[in-house]
Amino acid sequence: MNRLAAHFFSVVGHPMLVLTYVLILMMSISPYAFGAADLTEKRAMLILLGVFITTALLPAVGLLMMKALGFVKTWQIYDKQERIGPYIMSGVFYLWLFKNLLSGGQTPVIYTAFVLGATLSLFLCFFLNIFTKISAHAAGMGGMVMMLVLLPFYWHEAGAEVTTGPLLLSWPVVISLGLLMAGAVGSARLTLGAHTPADLYRGYVVGAVAVFIATSLLC
Repeated sequence: MNRLAAHFFSVVGHPMLVLTYVLILMMSISPYAFGAADLTEKRAMLILLGVFITTALLPAVGLLMMKALGFVKTWQIYDKQERIGPYIMSGVFYLWLFKNLLSGGQTPVIYTAFVLGATLSLFLCFFLNIFTKISAHAAGMGGMVMMLVLLPFYWHEAGAEVTTGPLLLSWPVVISLGLLMAGAVGSARLTLGAHTPADLYRGYVVGAVAVFIATSLLC
């Protein structure tokens, strides 16, 4: 993989975007489960925008401030000590979103479980980061793939096939696409020299296990 492609997959596969990706997929399958008739309806867009702002935009603004203040040297945050602040900051936003979804009851329980899983994954990465380096990108991808595997079992709206606009895909195809994405993101991190294979393996396992535990607790 060349460096241009590696930067592309690192950006589109950023862990702060994973919750938004899964939400778009679930809304495309069944917007009615979110109280909307269509993905483009105002209610659906407000939910989607709220998740994106809380889990991606606000943490990104916080990271921008940290860089301006000199707490982190680069956007990639290669040094594991520099990751402590961003982990804590993002964890606060994730916990806030989980609390609101849990008390609001406006989204399917399986998605609330996914948010909890992402939050657990983030804090596990924070804890492990004290002792060793771990890939947050891989953790995000591991959690996403695990959720794709669990959705057909815990969410009856999922059905045997996935309809997203003009596309009609079987769940094995969707899961395979998720695995390809996870592999591409992992390869990108290796190409950029951000992580070792061991860092990636730890991340994939942490992300997948965290989502599995959260789903088992809530669903």
